Amino acid sequence: MLKEFDIKTLEFNPFKRIARDWCLITAGQKGSFNTMTASWGGVGILWNKEVATCYIRPQRYTKEFVDREELFTLSFFPDGCRKALNLCGTVSGRDHDKPAEAGITPVFSDGTVWFEEANLVLVCRKLYAQPMTEESFIDKKVLSQNYPAMDLHTIYIGEIVKAYKA
Repeated sequence: MLKEFDIKTLEFNPFKRIARDWCLITAGQKGSFNTMTASWGGVGILWNKEVATCYIRPQRYTKEFVDREELFTLSFFPDGCRKALNLCGTVSGRDHDKPAEAGITPVFSDGTVWFEEANLVLVCRKLYAQPMTEESFIDKKVLSQNYPAMDLHTIYIGEIVKAYKA
């Protein structure tokens, strides 16, 4: 069971937890939510607030939910959940019940949703959203290597308003 804690006490290696272990970005309400796997993002301080940054491509169904809702969550899982995370990153919530197929249990609380099996959850209130633009890339190799279809991400910055850990 997850317990709320002060985010300022978090010991967190983003290079491991985000890039290698992955997380789920989730938004919505009971009866209407979606989630997706993410391996890009960050946590830190911006505008004198504890924040999380995530990136979502325009074709992702989850983007509709993050755009619509005030809150989104980042759910991090213990070892042994890679198959569930992989499924949530490879099928669309438009056509699949991702949580049921992945064997994860949604929890509806604080006006948003996360997953019971997570061992760390960051509840974020959107502060900023900005679509990336081709002309903003200084290193054009990054653009060509990561965006052959030019489906540039939208950047979301959320204030971490609650944090839960196992």
